[in-house]
Amino acid sequence: MNTQANPPGTRNGSLAPALTLMIMAPLLAEVLPGATRLSALFVLPIEICVWGGGALLVREAVRRRGLGWRHLLLLALALAVAEECVIQQTSLAPMILQIKGVGYARTWGVNYVYLLWALVYEPVFVVFLPVALVELLFPQRRSERWLGPVGLAVVSAFFLLGAFLAWFSWTRIARAKVFHVPVYNPPLLALALAVLVIAGLAWAALGGPRHRLAGASAPLGPPPAWLAGLLGAVWAVLWYGLVLLGFGIAPAFPPAVAVGSGLLLAGAPAILLPRWTAHAAWRPTHACAVVCGTMVGAMLVSFLGFIGALRLDLDFKIVIDVAAAAGMIMLARRVRQRVATGQIAG
Repeated sequence: MNTQANPPGTRNGSLAPALTLMIMAPLLAEVLPGATRLSALFVLPIEICVWGGGALLVREAVRRRGLGWRHLLLLALALAVAEECVIQQTSLAPMILQIKGVGYARTWGVNYVYLLWALVYEPVFVVFLPVALVELLFPQRRSERWLGPVGLAVVSAFFLLGAFLAWFSWTRIARAKVFHVPVYNPPLLALALAVLVIAGLAWAALGGPRHRLAGASAPLGPPPAWLAGLLGAVWAVLWYGLVLLGFGIAPAFPPAVAVGSGLLLAGAPAILLPRWTAHAAWRPTHACAVVCGTMVGAMLVSFLGFIGALRLDLDFKIVIDVAAAAGMIMLARRVRQRVATGQIAG
């Protein structure tokens, strides 16, 4: 992530990676895990604007300044805070989905177990995994910026438009007319604090402190690629358990234990992956295995959420997940071939 960005348009199909990322972000975060179902697929254009546009803008900011993964993480966190506390406000408003009909882990107007889940899930599945995937699909352009000034302005405009539509459609329409719960207006103090957090994260990533985040991680020998992928799948399954707790599947479960377990589970990849990727033995095959393994785990465990779902939604998930798995197999073969022939290096 420290390679200086090259001017856009230096290769054929210069917009292909940018457009692919805008589609992959909501696909990996929402559609494949089943959060956005066929019956609600009409929201996909909004998700492309918010998640796809947000992921692209985050990557662009990092690439244009030749920054690294820590900067990407801070900006991804800023995007997650914006979604959870300003745009759709799902971590501030009382939970709509309460599996046992009881609210869980809500204090000072914050669904804090759900918020912890979202502050990890969204950076991982909206930014890190889609960016890694698209850079595997376009390996010769992984160190480039993908937008020029006009493209940057257009994507920014679509992001802002999508954010407004997401806010209005969820907080003003879906809550009242679909889920039949009162419209919730968060306290102005909560919104102001969220905006300050977003600004602080962006300043830390792009402002004065950014140079302090540029140090390389101490290398650590990575596991075999297959094991790295398996660990990614197990992690995705365990992380899904946290959102089930946030939805109140076990109201008697101590929230402090849920938070502590979530922090440990979030900290493991945050510590290990940067050290593994800094090691000379890390290869694109490892990156491919982590992306694919994590997605397979997320796709499989999320079938639990389709118990009692519309048959059309379940059939759609089966079809699209099988298609995605086939695409991952093709990508893995292509990456192995490229590594074997020296077309891409670690």
